[in-house]
Amino acid sequence: MAVLGIFGTETADVASSIYYGLYALQHRGQASCGIVVNDDGVFRAYKDSGLVNEVFTQNVLRGLGLGQLAVGNVRYGTSDTKDRINAEPIVVNHSKGRMAISLDGKLVNSAELKNEMELKGSIFHTGNDAEIISAVIIHERINSSSIEEAVGKAVARLEGAFSLIIMSPQKLIAVRDPHGMHPLCYGQRNDGEYVVASESCALNSVGATFIRDIEPGEIVVFSKEGLRTVKDHCGKDERLCVFEYLYTARPDSVISNCSVHLARKRAGAYLAKALPVEADVVIGAPDSGLDAAIGYAEASGIPYGIGLIKNKYIGRTFIDPGQNVREDKVKIKLNPVAETVRGKRVVLVDDSIVRGTTCARVVKLLRDAGAKEIHVRSSAPAFLNPCYYGTDIASRDVLIACNHTTEEIARIFGADSVAFLPLEDVFKLGEGGNCKGYCAACFNGEYPTATPKSSGESKYDHKISENKQ
Repeated sequence: MAVLGIFGTETADVASSIYYGLYALQHRGQASCGIVVNDDGVFRAYKDSGLVNEVFTQNVLRGLGLGQLAVGNVRYGTSDTKDRINAEPIVVNHSKGRMAISLDGKLVNSAELKNEMELKGSIFHTGNDAEIISAVIIHERINSSSIEEAVGKAVARLEGAFSLIIMSPQKLIAVRDPHGMHPLCYGQRNDGEYVVASESCALNSVGATFIRDIEPGEIVVFSKEGLRTVKDHCGKDERLCVFEYLYTARPDSVISNCSVHLARKRAGAYLAKALPVEADVVIGAPDSGLDAAIGYAEASGIPYGIGLIKNKYIGRTFIDPGQNVREDKVKIKLNPVAETVRGKRVVLVDDSIVRGTTCARVVKLLRDAGAKEIHVRSSAPAFLNPCYYGTDIASRDVLIACNHTTEEIARIFGADSVAFLPLEDVFKLGEGGNCKGYCAACFNGEYPTATPKSSGESKYDHKISENKQ
């Protein structure tokens, strides 16, 4: 999921700017998208299932009209919220005006908050957390002097990972959860016009100059009076999702003052040093594995080659809902370059091995293309735990490393060997940046917040852990 917002003081075609920014963030969500334009307090919205370029035709963009503020969202379809009704941003009316909200992340106490808000009269139409958050903000707004005060009170009640952009008739408010699990930054273009985005690559796409990351727990308010920050929720242990560096973010983005491309090259280099193997060529699984493969090749001295070509019209299979959909897309997603792998000992570097769907298929493709040996190397540690913060891994049952040893996984894949990045190395990927800590719960089980009970009870477990770095 990804969020994007623009605050300006002059009437302009902000819808088109949001469109291009969302296009740059499409890798974070392919199921649905939406844009809300604010023209002097009048909201015009459009959202639907599908990719950005499919949903927002020229006629749709023209229908959104001109405005001073706008907010957008791309969302991937989790197993239970892939319908059109769950597309964001969410637009709500309340006694003190209108509000649009766009979310990247997931709450762990959403069931408790939803139950509380329903008992107070709220009615929910979607299955996503953005609507629950909007209800909490509206409830707090009744006894608050401003929308930002209400947002601050709401943040104190939210548990989980959330990067938010909230648009009122006059303001744009950016919020990052106190642990900073998902990235959020802002930049500026023209005089007094600000752009907020999940990743810095989106700022570049709309001609904005990066200013800085929003701090964990920080609330940034953009209004006609200027920019104001609220840091009442800052100071908790920072826990940036390390999967942003390994897979989620685009390689040309910079997160916590560290290049994603460089972080992935480091992962490959650590992998080569910790788990060397004799081979003739190193290839990467497009797209996220390419940077790590380059790092592996440089550190090992084994030549790098282009061994797989990706169909550019197929998106990310990891974030497609449903195993059958993922398997069908993998079949047409990749094709081997036989000249690179025929008769050779191949190191195949992938960004991660989660369910094993893609990797098993790729190994077979390389075998059929004549590879003599195939050594699979994951630039992420083994996935051993579900993620409750926005990645659709709800159960250990679907995680191949939970149910099989590396030797068994190699046999399942038809590979000569399989190995994962050592856990201790994953905390070194952001070296040189300014991130103070990482969430690696999917690898080590150390969750920085409460976690929902699998039984579905209203109460939830609470586990506070310190990641060893």
